Amino acid sequence: MNEKLSGVPPRPVYVTVMPVDWSRMFGLFRPSEWVVLLYFTYAGALAVTFPLQPGQRFVALAAPVLLFALGVAGSWSSRRWTSIVRDWLPTALVLGAYWQLDWYQSPHQMVGLEKIFLRFDETILNQAGLHKAIESMGAVIPSLLEIAYTLLYAIPPLCIAALYLYRKRDRVDRFLFPFLLGTFCAYALLPHFPTSSPRFDFPGLDLPSYSTVWRRLNEWILGRGDIHTSVFPSGHVTAAFSAAFGMMRTLPEKPAVGRVLLVMAILVAVATVYGRYHYAADAVAGFVISIFALGFSMMVRRD
Repeated sequence: MNEKLSGVPPRPVYVTVMPVDWSRMFGLFRPSEWVVLLYFTYAGALAVTFPLQPGQRFVALAAPVLLFALGVAGSWSSRRWTSIVRDWLPTALVLGAYWQLDWYQSPHQMVGLEKIFLRFDETILNQAGLHKAIESMGAVIPSLLEIAYTLLYAIPPLCIAALYLYRKRDRVDRFLFPFLLGTFCAYALLPHFPTSSPRFDFPGLDLPSYSTVWRRLNEWILGRGDIHTSVFPSGHVTAAFSAAFGMMRTLPEKPAVGRVLLVMAILVAVATVYGRYHYAADAVAGFVISIFALGFSMMVRRD
C-alpha cells in the first residue's frame, strides 16, 4: 500500500558519505613529488596575475593537473620502469621550471637595490682583494671556477647516478627532497625581485681579466638558455648547495661525495660573483635558502 495513502510517514533515506582517506592520498606521492606539485601549483597561480600569452597560461595551469595525474598513475603502477622514471623525472622538471620563469617578467624597477649590491661586490672583489687573489695564478683559477659553473647542470643527475652506483636507490627521494625544496624556493622568489645580472647593468665594471674558453662556453649557454626574470636569489648557487647538503645527508657513509659537491658549490658561488653573473647578495641568499631546505628536510623526514 502507498505510504502516503496509508498515513504512514515515509521512511527516511540515509546517504552515507565516505570520509576522504587523506593519509592514503598523501601516500600516493613521494615527499619530493609533493614539492614539485606544490611548486607548479604556485607557478599556475602566478599565471593568473602575470600578463602571459594564452598558450603560456594554459600550460602553467595545466602543468600541476598533469603532474598530479602522472603521480597517481605512477603510484598505482608496480612496474620497475615506472619507479625509475619517478627517480629521474624531477631533474628534467627543474630545468623546465627554470625556463618557465621567463614568462613571469616584470619591469626592471630595482636599480637602487642593485646599486647597494654593487657596493657590496666592490668591497669583496676590490677592497678585500678577491679579484686579485683569483687572478694571482693567471688563468688557472678563473678556468677552474668557470668549469665548476659549467658542470653544475650535470650535478643533479650525477647525484642520482651515484646512488644507483652505490646500490642506494631507495634513498633517491631522501636526496631529491632537500634539493628540490631549496631549488624551487629560489625559483619561487625570482619573479618578485626583478633584477638583472651585473655584467649587463654595469658593463665593463669588475669583469674578469681572462676570457677563457670555459667562460665563453658559459656565456654561450647563458645567451641561449638563461632567463631574464631576475638574478635574486641565485638559482645556480641554491641548486649547488642544496645538492651538496642533500648528498651529505643521504650518503653519510661516503663522505667524500658530499665534500666534493660542497667544494663544487663553493666554486660555483665564487664563479657567479667573479664572473659577474650574479651579485654576491644573490649567492648569499641562495646559500641561506639551501640551509633552510636542509633544516626543513631534517625536521620533517627522520629517515
